[in-house]
Amino acid sequence: MTEASHEIVERALAASRADGCVVIASESSNVNLRWANNTLTTNGATRDRSVTVISVVGRSFGVRSVSSIDSGLAGGVAVDKLAELVRASEAAAKDSDEAEDYAELLAPGQPGAAVARPGDGAFDEPARHTSTAVFSAFAADLGEALRAARMEDRALYGFAEHDLTTTWLGTSTGLRLRHSQPTGSVEWNAKNGQPGGSVWHGQSTHDFTDVDVAATDAELRRRLGWCARSVELPAGRYETLLPPSAVSDLILDAYWSAAGRDAAEGRTVFSRAGGGTRLGEAFGPSGLRLFSDPADPELSCEPFVSSGHSSATSSVFDNGLTLGRTDWFEDGKLAALVHTRASARAAGTTATPFVDNLTMDGGGTATLDEMVASTRRGLLLTCLWYIREVDPEVLLLTGLTRDGVYLVENGEVVGVVNNFRFNESPVSLLGRIAEIGATTRTLGREWADWFKLSRMPALRIPDFNMSSVSPAS
Repeated sequence: MTEASHEIVERALAASRADGCVVIASESSNVNLRWANNTLTTNGATRDRSVTVISVVGRSFGVRSVSSIDSGLAGGVAVDKLAELVRASEAAAKDSDEAEDYAELLAPGQPGAAVARPGDGAFDEPARHTSTAVFSAFAADLGEALRAARMEDRALYGFAEHDLTTTWLGTSTGLRLRHSQPTGSVEWNAKNGQPGGSVWHGQSTHDFTDVDVAATDAELRRRLGWCARSVELPAGRYETLLPPSAVSDLILDAYWSAAGRDAAEGRTVFSRAGGGTRLGEAFGPSGLRLFSDPADPELSCEPFVSSGHSSATSSVFDNGLTLGRTDWFEDGKLAALVHTRASARAAGTTATPFVDNLTMDGGGTATLDEMVASTRRGLLLTCLWYIREVDPEVLLLTGLTRDGVYLVENGEVVGVVNNFRFNESPVSLLGRIAEIGATTRTLGREWADWFKLSRMPALRIPDFNMSSVSPAS
């Protein structure tokens, strides 16, 4: 009989001899579909379990983990093996230096400690699992789209996946927390064999009930139609419409670079010259907001910290800390940086941990099509990829455009142009925004494997830096 994950948590805590102990168990189930050249090629289903034990000895900690991939954890953990895992984490703690982020483990009722939410179920409830049933309507609609593409001499490629992960967190201080997180996404690529005739579309979803295959296929066909005319353009600075997907990839880089500790140490774009941070400084136009909220019904995510490592943006000592809404930018000004309890204490502020969703809103109402219609001459992008950091002090990024860069003239898309390499800082872009569109849920292409829950507007940038022409197709 398969051992329940909450029982593994309790056994590990009972086996601990450390001054403090945190145990995190998770069960994940994943289903996926893949199609290529108008044919469904593969489908798969996987399950995974993992256990992480964090032992605290004095002011030091040690971490050891095991997963079903390397241990046969699917049926549980043998008594002696679990004890070995606990002893190994304790040994690692004894061999470690004192932790810079040390803080006492949170206990029930302590300020900041999370409490179980009714929607997350009781701690001893079993894991929820996804299944191919989540694709029932989607798969039928996909079949129709593939048949239509074959008749119209188009080629559709893509990948859809749905994951359901349940996490149990227990501590020696008495915290018992549980959360189930559904996450899904679907990415499409359509080709027509013409030069530049390749387009992409991506969407994130909790359960696939909001995925409109017919509407997506219509948009793919429309963009392929724009590829009938090909135009070569040189490198340079262009008025550019960034769709929500591209904005998500750029702004996520800024979010991941917003560690308060690093900023205070003078190592990031959010460091103030001469010392301190740039909190309170205006980076974007008035009305611009950037925030995270685990309780957001469209982008709901884990409402408490569960971390098996410490870094500038996370701390093992913060496990069980409540995650609430955090406004990172308010009215265009930097309002908060990512802080653990330890870094917040050093900065004289409150803890503002990293949250797994992100929304940017500037009050705009225009759709991307309406923004195109009001463009005299400029470029319309589809997505960005291969984004890399060049200079952390200004957060200069480089990357490539992909699968559709279009020339807009007098309010209409008149053709597809060559791809470019770009060099831009998302923080600099905030200060150069000429127009903000309506905020919509989106999926960044570059970071889709790591971050699926974002909502962004389209942006008009008057001078986006296309630094060189790229041969990428």
